[in-house]
Amino acid sequence: MSASDELTDDRAPDAPPVASAVRAAALRARAYELARFLSVGGVAFVVDLGLFNLLRFGPGEVLGHKPLTAKIISVVAATLVAWLGNRHWTFSQQRTDRRARELTVFAGINVVCALIPVLTLAFSHYTLGLTTALADNVATVIGIGIGTVLRYLGYKRWVFTGVRVPPTA
Repeated sequence: MSASDELTDDRAPDAPPVASAVRAAALRARAYELARFLSVGGVAFVVDLGLFNLLRFGPGEVLGHKPLTAKIISVVAATLVAWLGNRHWTFSQQRTDRRARELTVFAGINVVCALIPVLTLAFSHYTLGLTTALADNVATVIGIGIGTVLRYLGYKRWVFTGVRVPPTA
């Protein structure tokens, strides 16, 4: 930069451009949102995996020979935990006033995404014949990881839209 360029530059030295500051603030907000989402997901993950293992391998092995039934029960419990956490913490600023609509779409996304770990478990357990506790848990974790990405995208796009709509009578 030459001396003549410095004379014509109207910006204050070391002042970031406005667009850059806005972009940084948006990225920071998204990072905080993702951290909250992953925290809620972490709690739901513990509920899901913990309940699954308790039902399959815990005292009395209540559902020891029914891994898919145990998985479905654990996914339902984890979904309820995730709904509460995401609605009241992660996306609290983007939730709408139409809770029934949010819950319906949230449940729809979760039904689709809950099938993913069930399918990965079924594939591992029945197709590949990997029936150990470790194999069942690895298949579940892979399915949960894929489902988590799809859930976040679905929640942002269709559930917590940020459009406040007054409830209908």
